[in-house]
Amino acid sequence: MRVGQGFDAHRLAAGRPLLLGGVEIPYERGLEGHSDGDVLLHAIASALLGALGAGDLGRHFPSSDPALAGIASGEILRRVAARVRADGFRVVNVDATVIAQEPRLEPYLPKLEASIAALLGIGSDAVNVKATSTDGLGAIGAGEGIAATAVALLLEATSGEPAA
Repeated sequence: MRVGQGFDAHRLAAGRPLLLGGVEIPYERGLEGHSDGDVLLHAIASALLGALGAGDLGRHFPSSDPALAGIASGEILRRVAARVRADGFRVVNVDATVIAQEPRLEPYLPKLEASIAALLGIGSDAVNVKATSTDGLGAIGAGEGIAATAVALLLEATSGEPAA
């Protein structure tokens, strides 16, 4: 078994859609970033890479690479999931937390879990997403950005067992 943890945070900005977990959330601002800024998918991808011992997200998807400008974070997660399988592992489960003062995310959590599960090729019951705020503390509490944390468990795929 392998465990990895991930974290990501981005500033909120006008004129961008808010994407979390591959789902567009109605809100007047979205997340800045070299990609689409989806902090939830970035944190999960980072956790998977960490479980593999494969470094961080920036090593594999550097913001200095113009070919990656505007890349969908769902594509990043699909590529990382393919790497997990290629390295002989399968994703057992993912647990993630989105940290945002607003918007209220609770109504969207089932959609986020289903989207992440589809991107990883695992059952929705293996994905758990929670939301919390900082109760007004710090930059996130002031509504300046959104962050996410994630933990992923990988299991070595054995012969005859699907590596998804």
